[in-house]
Parts: sequence; structure tokens; C-alpha cells
Amino acid sequence: MTAKTLIPVHNLTNVLNPIEHAHGLTNEFYTDQKFFELERDELMGKGWTCIGFASDLPQKAYVKPVDFMGLPLLMMRNRDGELKVFHNVCSHRGVKLVQEAGPIQGVIRCPYHSWTYDLNGNLKGTPHVGGIDVHKDDRFSCEKHGLKPLRSAIYMDMVLVNMSGDAAALEEKLAPLTERWTEFLGTDGMSLMRKEFDGGSMALEVECNWKLAVENFCEAYHLPWVHPSLNTYSRLEDHYNILFERQFAGQGSYAYNLSTVAGTTLPVFPSWPTDRTKTAEYVAFFPNTLIGIQADHVFAMMLQPVSPSRTIEHLRVYYIGDEALGEQYKASRDAIMESWKVVFGEDIASVEGMQKGRSSPGYKGGVFSPEMDIPTHFFHRWAAETLLEKAQG
Repeated sequence: MTAKTLIPVHNLTNVLNPIEHAHGLTNEFYTDQKFFELERDELMGKGWTCIGFASDLPQKAYVKPVDFMGLPLLMMRNRDGELKVFHNVCSHRGVKLVQEAGPIQGVIRCPYHSWTYDLNGNLKGTPHVGGIDVHKDDRFSCEKHGLKPLRSAIYMDMVLVNMSGDAAALEEKLAPLTERWTEFLGTDGMSLMRKEFDGGSMALEVECNWKLAVENFCEAYHLPWVHPSLNTYSRLEDHYNILFERQFAGQGSYAYNLSTVAGTTLPVFPSWPTDRTKTAEYVAFFPNTLIGIQADHVFAMMLQPVSPSRTIEHLRVYYIGDEALGEQYKASRDAIMESWKVVFGEDIASVEGMQKGRSSPGYKGGVFSPEMDIPTHFFHRWAAETLLEKAQG
């Protein structure tokens, strides 16, 4: 069965209806391995997908393997500090090369036949390739058989790849978000972001499809029941929907006030408007990149789909300027991190509950609130449109 024949065109077309008449993506998109692989190639592969964080490679000559939806990938920082992404397989017989993250003293060596690669992906050593003790052979060109690169780019600290190689440049794709947030971050705000060397990170394993995590992130509708503490100061009525261009949706708050509630005091973005210090925005860049900005910190989350019903949420928190990493702000940083652990932890039962419900024949995509679910429907439309392009192309 081809990808085109696999795609249920009728179901996806219904997703594109006006929100008051639409249903969402149907159960198979959350439970079926065939659709999981289809989404890897179409929803993830055709655009820019986050696979990790540059700060996880803390020094030159450092590598980190990544398993992304069954694809063995390798983030690699060369001896000049430049970060690139390759397929993590030897060009000879396809053995997975790197098993663990860490520094590389010399070259990357294949455990099978001891072929070696430098940290730019070039094939350097081919022992006995032409026979016993014949390590070079005119019939074989090392220059043609280095590691296979993926198109990659870095935004903030996130490493994104375009697996198909033909998407518009990441800078171009993110231009609408950059323009939107210039009011808050200025033109150089991203350069001020700092992450703790030994903190500011969290990973949550959640028994749900990756799309449910996106949907939950995009809407504020669930706040009063799922986040009762957060809702005491950043209430449902303080929130607004965000959706623009084709790949951005989320929510904002006019009453974010963690600094008062948790007693935190941290440096803020110099360009952040003084009359909007309680504004916060949470935007998903489809497919799997989630970003939140507040005056005194930023968080980024990468959703790592593991299976149709399992996702790992990788969170990184960043503060503003070198001073923010000082010991005098440690208690505030700890309070920020603990607050987000609570919030994202509170979401687990909901997204896992939705996943369990996707096994029911009584659920056929659900319905949407015409007002409260606008960002969620926007995400469903993007997924449906992208898959329909494949079916009709």
C-alpha cells in the first residue's frame, strides 16, 4: 500500500470544514504505526523539525546520537565548534556508528570494519579496502562516501532539520514569529538567552501521541480544571488565542505573574515593554517545536515521538544575560523550573486520557468549540492539508 492510498482523503477533507462543522483527525492518526511513519515522512520530513538542542553538545569535538521516529541521526560539533547533523550510519554496511553522547578525541570509528570519519563527516580510513594491508584503492573513492548530512539550522538553542531538503530556509519560515516577537525581545534578544550548565532541563515520558501534546499546548480552555493553581492568577479569561501564517498557533496571557506568586526576581529582556511585563505567549511551530516567552525567561520544548502512543517532552529553560546565571538568582531559577515541572506534569493525565480514548470506535475525531478550540482546529487543518497535498500530488 502506497502513502497515497493509505491516506483517508474523506476523513481529512472533513477536518478542513469551518470549525463549527469540522471534526478532528480520526483515531488511526493517533494509534496506527503506518500513520506514524507517514507523519514522519510528510509532517516532520517536509518541514523543519526539532531533533535536539545545541547546548547538549557543550564543547568542540562532541557528538550526540538521536533516535528520531526510528531514524538514527547524529548531531556533531566539529573541532571548530560548528554543529552539523548526519545520518548515524556507516557508509559501508550501514552499521550504527555512535551509541552514546560524548567528546571525540580522534575520529569516529565504525565498530564493524573500523572505517573512520572525521568530525566533518569525511571518510578518512578504510582498512584493507583493497585487500590485506591495502588501505587505499583506486577503484574506491573516499571522497564520495562520507557520512550523509541532513540540512540543519539552529533557532535559539534548538537544532532543526529538514529531512526532505527542499523546504524554505528556516529563517524565512520563522520570519513571522520573529517579527511578532520583536516587540518583546527586540532585534537581539535571542543572543541574550543563557541556560544553566547543570540545570534548566527536564524530560517527561508521556504515553500519548505527539499531536496530543501539541493540541494541549495550543489551547487555554483546560486551565480551570487541569491547572487550578496557575488559573488563580493567569485565569482562563486572561488568555487569548494565537494563530498566524500556516504553522504557528498557541495562546497568550495578559496576566502571567509567576514572579510575584513564586517570589522570583530575575533580569528581564531590555526591550520588553514595561507596560506588558505580565504578558506571556506560548506558540507551537508545527510540527514539534513549542516555545514560551515571558519577560524574565524563555522555554523551548521539543516533542520526540517514540511510537504512536508514546512521546518524550524535552524542556529547556533560558534566562536573560550572564547575570541571571549568578548564585544570587539560583532560588529564582529553581522556582521557575519547579513551576513548569508542576504545570507540564499536570497535563500528563489529560493527554494520556485522550490517547486512551483514541481506542474507542465511539470517537471519530471529536468536535471543536467554535471559540475556545480555534488554535487546536488550526493545527488539525495544517496536518490535514499537508497530508492531502501528498494524497493529491
